[in-house]
Amino acid sequence: MRYIIIGAGAVGGTIGGRLAQAGHEVALVARGAHGEALREHGLRLLTPDESLTLRPPVLAGPEEYRPTAEDVLVLAVKTQDTVAALDAWAPVAGDLPLLCAQNGVANERLALRRFPRVYGVCVWLPSLFLEPGVVVAPCAPLSGMLHVGPFPGSTGPADGDGVDDTARRIAADLESARFLAPARSDVMRWKYAKLLTNLGNAVEAIAGPLGSDPLLGQLVERAVAEGAAVLTAAGIAFAGQEEQRALRGDRMDIHPVPGAPESRGSSWQSLRRGTGTIEADYLNGEIVLLGRLHGVPTPVNEGLVAIANTFAREGREPGSLPAAELAALV
Repeated sequence: MRYIIIGAGAVGGTIGGRLAQAGHEVALVARGAHGEALREHGLRLLTPDESLTLRPPVLAGPEEYRPTAEDVLVLAVKTQDTVAALDAWAPVAGDLPLLCAQNGVANERLALRRFPRVYGVCVWLPSLFLEPGVVVAPCAPLSGMLHVGPFPGSTGPADGDGVDDTARRIAADLESARFLAPARSDVMRWKYAKLLTNLGNAVEAIAGPLGSDPLLGQLVERAVAEGAAVLTAAGIAFAGQEEQRALRGDRMDIHPVPGAPESRGSSWQSLRRGTGTIEADYLNGEIVLLGRLHGVPTPVNEGLVAIANTFAREGREPGSLPAAELAALV
């Protein structure tokens, strides 16, 4: 299999880099300063144990792509960029498998409108992308956990466990590249569990590290409680925290990376890079949507969506709103 990493930032760069290091065929898709740095200097992947320079091919976009029957597309852009990426890649991809290695639960449904073979990936992968050409992966001994499984409605034969051969082959490749990668028929149950975890991303992006003030931890607890109530009302199953911890064990703990800043969440990174957008609409906003559909109030998540979007739109510094002020606004 050849892996085409669409969005070679923090998550995509780590997945692509580790696969390339393990000897798998990989192509990274990146534009602008990041794409130029990857072409000129290769991908620098910094981990707690090593500093790697990897040189897989780099594509600016689908206009440079030449498909083969063994290709797997790995969509690793933020959800707010998913539709644009799907619009660009669907005309050249045919019926190739598409993996949604992204936070949130909206991407797979968006992809299934354009791709017949869609796979969900539950991304437990702390990583950092702040400098062109450089990605930091602070977990060890494994870089992360990536559940892989067919999204309901995708075409392709499945065995008695509801997992097809493509998912198993992809999972095996990821396992060879320092990931824990279970092939699961219930991948969305794990993605909804991860969604609850990601509800704190907006809090960190707006007001700073969650451990810096007890008020921030309380806000996250309230956001997650709303989320769990909404999922229960909607009849949506999600993995419990004990089940998640038991599977991860001590195989992917965060460690200091020499010469790299402290690991921060994906929403914080978006504000830090000044992208002008943030994924809150598809994290906290997913809870707001389901709450409205099922009659469950979600005032904390509504407030976090509004404030996070204001931060992104106005280019405000991440972590610049005092915790007490955020709590009062919410």
